[in-house]
Amino acid sequence: MPVNIHINSPNVKYTDGHIVSQYSYHTTSVHREGNTITVTPQTTEMTFCTETRVPRLGVMLVGWGGNNGTTVTAAVLANKLGLTWRTKTGVMEANYFGSLLQSSTICLGSGSEGEVNVPLRDILPMVQPNDIVFDGWDISSMDLGSAMDRAQVFDWSLQEQLRPHMSGMKPRPTIYIPDFIAANQESRADNVLTGTMAEQVEQIRADIRDFRQSSGVDKVIVLWTANTERFCDIIPGVNDTAQNLLAAIQTGAEVSPSTLFAVASILEDCAYINGSPQNTFVPGAIELAVQKGVFIGGDDFKSGQTKIKSVLVDFLVSSGIKPTSIVSYNHLGNNDGKNLSAPAQFRSKEISKSNVVDDMVKSNPILYRPGENPDHCVVIKYVPCVGDSKRAMDEYTSEIMMGGTNTIAMHNTCEDSLLASPIILDLVILTELCQRVTVQPQGEKDFQSFHSVLALLSFLCKAPLVPSGSPVINAFFRQRASIINILRACLSLPPQNHMLLEHKLQRNFLSPYNTYIADNGAASKKVVHTNGVHVPQTNGIHARE
Repeated sequence: MPVNIHINSPNVKYTDGHIVSQYSYHTTSVHREGNTITVTPQTTEMTFCTETRVPRLGVMLVGWGGNNGTTVTAAVLANKLGLTWRTKTGVMEANYFGSLLQSSTICLGSGSEGEVNVPLRDILPMVQPNDIVFDGWDISSMDLGSAMDRAQVFDWSLQEQLRPHMSGMKPRPTIYIPDFIAANQESRADNVLTGTMAEQVEQIRADIRDFRQSSGVDKVIVLWTANTERFCDIIPGVNDTAQNLLAAIQTGAEVSPSTLFAVASILEDCAYINGSPQNTFVPGAIELAVQKGVFIGGDDFKSGQTKIKSVLVDFLVSSGIKPTSIVSYNHLGNNDGKNLSAPAQFRSKEISKSNVVDDMVKSNPILYRPGENPDHCVVIKYVPCVGDSKRAMDEYTSEIMMGGTNTIAMHNTCEDSLLASPIILDLVILTELCQRVTVQPQGEKDFQSFHSVLALLSFLCKAPLVPSGSPVINAFFRQRASIINILRACLSLPPQNHMLLEHKLQRNFLSPYNTYIADNGAASKKVVHTNGVHVPQTNGIHARE
């Protein structure tokens, strides 16, 4: 059952369609001159306005017939239908484990029973996964029931229950440019668009409009979960500006399929999220999104090995331990692994997985001199036998005190699509929520939305896309805190700081039961009775808590 949260504060106003909160945003301005650092605290008053009406959301997946596309669609169906199935270890039931929004909690504060934690999904009105309507495109014409069988992700008894619902779903023909993905994908490509590049983009736009009308959804978000593409060169006059990119599409210049989908989505006023590591968002695509005021986000789902890396390196560096070598091996047997066996596509993945430690290294000049970085090696091998159950092996070598060495070796078996699918849900639900939030900073006349480059999605992506000039944050807990605290700001709640000063001082100054009895500094032997418990008091202070 959803939790009903009501904020009892003069800073929060509930109207028929909005939650309006007054929020004090505290930051610090830092000026360095030689060895002197001057820190100036700053406070900006802001007004957050969150629309409470939750729309009916449609999600169009590029690569709908792949492992991720079939898995997330089937998982939502299984949850919606309340399915259970038997495995060799017992009866399982559908859930959304692995989703930040659906399966993690947020601490609202303390009450009479201690800390009060509520599901993150209940903090603000959000789309529920069971209500999402799916559609999409794929280079393979296989229906989703057969594609689910091909993916080999779900237990057979669950597939049998889902197949009648999945078999009626069939991907739309998609854009296919063989040069951008591995040659070994050609055998799947029997469901592709023809015509000029401009005509294909127009067809994608028509598909979005058709889905919006035929399904009755209020809003559409497009997400790329198809094959990893090779990196695309940034070419002046082709993809460096919005105008040049649109012109390049008309002339048929080199533009990747993922960028073509991004352009089509932006022109249809649909948020677009890139779940693969290629550089979909060339400068022209970013400029077009900003011009149109459409959200874009990416790159590359942060699911297993890289998510652990963002935790472990943060732990080591924050503890004053110096990682000197990070070596990661991956054995992947699904179609993603097959595509990544091609060097150009692997290079895209290598880049997204390698940059994840950069901000943590730069944060500690005690451990690392300018320009110094750990040795970082990423290897991916296609091993068909392991299927969707990816093997990840990592070795972290660190320098510790007085020239000592600490080595952490880790073996992680992670079912790839079952980790990526809840991330897909988090990405689209969080994006949709951000579309309903506007902010008015102090001194501004108008409310404004978040920047089109939606950096709030960074927690869910290996290579976070952020606005130009904004710091890139990869550290796991900093990214998660950003999401949590912005949602809290929408309710005029202060950031979670975990100081707990009320429990670290001699008396709990926030407890409603506190009473203080001064005794002029003399030792006392009086006893305070609290709920039948005798508490002897000394040092002249009697506290009742």
